[in-house]
Amino acid sequence: MKPDIVIPYNWEPRGYQKKAWNYWVRDGGKHAELVWHRRSGKDDVALHGTCVKAHERIANYWHMLPQANQVRKAIWDAINPRTGKKRIDEAFPKELRSATRDQDMLIRFKCGSTWQCLGSDNYEGSIGATPAGIVNSEWPQSDPSSRGFLRPILAENNGWQIYIGTPRGKNHGYKTFRAAQRSNNFAQLLTVDDTDVFTEEQLEAEKQEYIDTYGVDFGTALFLQEYYCSFEAAILGSIWGDELARLEQEGRYTRVDHNPDYPVFTAWDIGRTDATAIWWFQVIANEVRIIDFYSNTLKDPDHYVSQVLGKAVTINLVGTEIEVSIGEEIPEIAHRCAYQYGRHWLPHDAKHKTYAAKGKSIELQFHEVFGYASVGIVPNISRVDGINATRKMLGKTVIDYRCEDGFEAVKQYKYEYDDKKNKFKDTPLHDWASNPADALRYTAVVYEFEAPETIQETVPKQDDYGIDDDDEENWKVA
Repeated sequence: MKPDIVIPYNWEPRGYQKKAWNYWVRDGGKHAELVWHRRSGKDDVALHGTCVKAHERIANYWHMLPQANQVRKAIWDAINPRTGKKRIDEAFPKELRSATRDQDMLIRFKCGSTWQCLGSDNYEGSIGATPAGIVNSEWPQSDPSSRGFLRPILAENNGWQIYIGTPRGKNHGYKTFRAAQRSNNFAQLLTVDDTDVFTEEQLEAEKQEYIDTYGVDFGTALFLQEYYCSFEAAILGSIWGDELARLEQEGRYTRVDHNPDYPVFTAWDIGRTDATAIWWFQVIANEVRIIDFYSNTLKDPDHYVSQVLGKAVTINLVGTEIEVSIGEEIPEIAHRCAYQYGRHWLPHDAKHKTYAAKGKSIELQFHEVFGYASVGIVPNISRVDGINATRKMLGKTVIDYRCEDGFEAVKQYKYEYDDKKNKFKDTPLHDWASNPADALRYTAVVYEFEAPETIQETVPKQDDYGIDDDDEENWKVA
């Protein structure tokens, strides 16, 4: 290292940033949640702080935004308009580097550490790198499952984690911030009243710009969210925001008990690199009663059908045959053993989609587990019609508290915004909320187009595992 390179390089924290900087960089704090207003320098603190940490401990470090294309635009390729220099060059001077890989958005330092930009939509892709520190930028907009997946790795490595962003309603970002406030971790909320970033005239101009772009109601709400860190502001572009808000206001997000006198249905959205999401529901007196939810990534069918049955299931391909073995109850989901299933509804591509070495379609594998007559394919209607069907269904739906993760995800389901035209597109944004939302959409399609009451009357009798013994010959042939 050259003697004139002192880190942080040509930078020091502003007054209002020093408390967080001291906790994390000076004192070695492990977990900080920073809800700071827009343009308060959150990422600058994170970049310069990571540079210091990378030279204190030789390890791998990540900087994550919700999507990989976002992190390239906002961090890797971004230029500081005040200096005309790239942000990464300011925080990580080239004199400190041994390699810079643009394709991977990775910097290797001469000291041996690495720093990499990633999207939390594909955090699994770099598993094995064992990071010792992660900055989660725009955390309220990120996939919350990344936190549960990565925290054990950081704990094992005695690493640190920093979560930064502005609110997006009372979603997972709100909950993790409140949890940090109740613990010994560092939690800080800074609005424009707590910093000296803007004058009153500049704030008025910013507010007017939001109003001119989005209209009075949404523009004001977004301004309060971005600059006053309001958790109460509406989620801009939310697809089912009004329906879900009404559902909560009317007390229909509540405790919903399983009724053993009625069959339980499931609706799935199946992904491999994306998440697989499952909703459990009953239809009673023309009311949709959603009683359970589950989502995960990078799992085989064995895992998901185990979740459905509440018992350990193994699916093996022996020659050209599929063999299924069912084991003991799984304690944390043993309540699902009591569900008497009607039909498991899969997306239309389940007929052709396969899982890795299994070699058989998802539909065929599910036939072997649940029985031929107990697996259905959701009608292949347009996404727009499915979204509208969901709006109608939500008016007569109750959702159990157990479904909190799914409920919060569908709140965040929103239309993509066109920055060039300054308006929302007709297509939903594909992000971490899409899979739970698609599975809910399939629930609505089944409810509207497949007459659930009729389905209930024609479901074959099932044994304890949800497999139809009487139909065994049919589903083995299929």
